[in-house]
Amino acid sequence: MEQPRDILKRHGLRPKHSWGQNFLGDEDALETIADALLLREGDAVVELGPGLGHLTRFLAATGARVTAVERDRDMLTVLEKEAIPGVKVVAGNAATVDFAQVAGVPEVAVAGNLPYHLTSPILFRVLEQRAHVTRAVFTLQKEVVERLAAEPGNRDYGLLTVLLGLHFDAENILTLEAWRFHPPPKVDSAVLRLTRRKAPRAPIVDEARFTRVVKASFAHRRKTLINSIKSDPTLGSPEVLAAALAAAGVDSQRRAETLAPEEFAAIERALGPVVTPVPVPKLDEE
Repeated sequence: MEQPRDILKRHGLRPKHSWGQNFLGDEDALETIADALLLREGDAVVELGPGLGHLTRFLAATGARVTAVERDRDMLTVLEKEAIPGVKVVAGNAATVDFAQVAGVPEVAVAGNLPYHLTSPILFRVLEQRAHVTRAVFTLQKEVVERLAAEPGNRDYGLLTVLLGLHFDAENILTLEAWRFHPPPKVDSAVLRLTRRKAPRAPIVDEARFTRVVKASFAHRRKTLINSIKSDPTLGSPEVLAAALAAAGVDSQRRAETLAPEEFAAIERALGPVVTPVPVPKLDEE
């Protein structure tokens, strides 16, 4: 396979650092990433930010129907000229695209070598569109993958770990050293696989309120759970929150990073019925 440096040179292009472009041309790694999606012939897969088409070729080789969503006009030109068989190239923003709609099917797999600055927006899109996403395999900053695959009690465990963990199983598939990319990023990367669960790990009453419970719990990581969770007054008074923790069987003196998704779900259920619509909080990674 032609290396990223050579393709860029042939098309008279250079990587756009402001776009976070670091191209992966390692064939062993690309094959592992494609294999991790467990694609069968005819499956639909949406690739976010295909760039020069290296992973795209491996995805297409599985017999899957590939929809490649690219925002960079230069990369779109390259993909159109390369004309990879079995691939539909679409101009679009990976952070806002409707995965199933762009592929024209009810369910899809999603893949991509994601720019680090778009990691959280895209992962939240996967979470929002989970009814249509069977699995996702992303190349991300190594420390982010370690955080998302962390177990309760780990210092890396956080907000997005819990929110994704309610609906997906997260696995750290592969570490990719910086030198494997062109140009090499400043940090190593890793490959994350998210596999949608048949049912959530635990029932909840309201998705938006569950998100608020988790976000408030991690708002002040060094504080005890009760002192952190009451930072969101929309969840109830300190007395209501203390009663909910007790009813859920969760010690109020614990810290958020020690709770499993099932325990956060128990707290949310213990808050009772939702009388008025719970606003969805603005989310970032932490």
